[in-house]
Amino acid sequence: MFWQSWGVLKLAGARLLDEGDLRAVRAVLDADPVASCMVSSRVEVAGTDPWRLGGELWGFGRDGMCFSGANLVPLAGGPAAVRAFADRALRRRRACSSLVGPAEQVLGLWQELEPEWGSAREVRADQPLMALAGAPTVRPDALVRPVRPDELDRYLPAAIAMFIEEVGIDPRAEDGGVGYRARVAELVAAGRAFARFEDGEVVFKAEIGAMSARVGQIQGVWVRPERRGQGLGAAGTAAVADRLVRGLGRVASLYVNGYNAPARAAYASIGFTQVGQFSTVLF
Repeated sequence: MFWQSWGVLKLAGARLLDEGDLRAVRAVLDADPVASCMVSSRVEVAGTDPWRLGGELWGFGRDGMCFSGANLVPLAGGPAAVRAFADRALRRRRACSSLVGPAEQVLGLWQELEPEWGSAREVRADQPLMALAGAPTVRPDALVRPVRPDELDRYLPAAIAMFIEEVGIDPRAEDGGVGYRARVAELVAAGRAFARFEDGEVVFKAEIGAMSARVGQIQGVWVRPERRGQGLGAAGTAAVADRLVRGLGRVASLYVNGYNAPARAAYASIGFTQVGQFSTVLF
């Protein structure tokens, strides 16, 4: 793995990975394609070049790996790797908006970083990572479909409402919503934003955020508050999962807050099973 390309003497610290490490990087990502989907989707397109990747890949030891970009994503490695990633992260000012990924690595990394970075806005330690490889066991909502580019202005308020409800901050706060609108527009243009419209308004929405060659990660599941408890969430999510599994040949995945019992029950009813454990630290 990584030590083969840069020598045992450098095992004391994490280092920036480059194109010469690409085979080893892919081996680490392929070892857990569901957990690594967010990073795999980038590497498959951009390789390891930081400019194209939108961040850096750090390696440690035989298989420790961490992505550092808008989010800090420690993917693999034991306590020594986690300490090495923390050391490298602490050499610069914090730029990430969250730590997210496998719980063992995220919580270990946060334990190392918190004394220097200070308190987080929220730590979500218990987030079951779920996957579905076959047809959903709930009938997909036939009215859930990809959002058209000309429907962006009708879709965006639902996306903003979901973000505020889920993350706890308004995505328009820093720049009036320019950046968030651009990100949502990009998902719409790629055919990865889905909604059920009624009387011109969104009553269900979800997106395929990251998508690698093997896995698609569903995010931003939201039901209009007055329509909750009517099965729209389960049927709508089943429609997006069905598009991934049968339409695109991917495993459908998502992660959910452990305290969200209704959502966990809905995903289980669709056929999703837990395959791992994520944690998120929000700043």
